[in-house]
Amino acid sequence: MNKKNILIGFIIGIFTSLLGSYLFITFFTKFDVSTGIQTIKENGYLGKVITLGTTLDLVVFAFLLKKDKELMAGGVILAVIILAISTLLI
Repeated sequence: MNKKNILIGFIIGIFTSLLGSYLFITFFTKFDVSTGIQTIKENGYLGKVITLGTTLDLVVFAFLLKKDKELMAGGVILAVIILAISTLLI
C-alpha cells in the first residue's frame, strides 16, 4: 500500500508539472502549445519552462499534507526531484 500511494503522488506530481508548463505556454507566450514547445526548445529554455511548471506542485504538496496524505506528498516531492534532474540534463 505504501508504494501505491507514493506512485500515485509521483503521477500527480508529473501531471501537475505538465499542466503548469501548459498553462505557462498558453498564457505567457503568443504561440500555441506545439509551436511554443518547439520554439522554446530551439532557444534552449525548455528546462526553465518545466521548472516554472513545477511550481504548481507546491500547491498540490500543501494540499496533500493538509489531507494527511504524507506518502502521496512524498511522491510529489520525488516527481519534483526527477524533474529537477531531468532539467539539468536537457
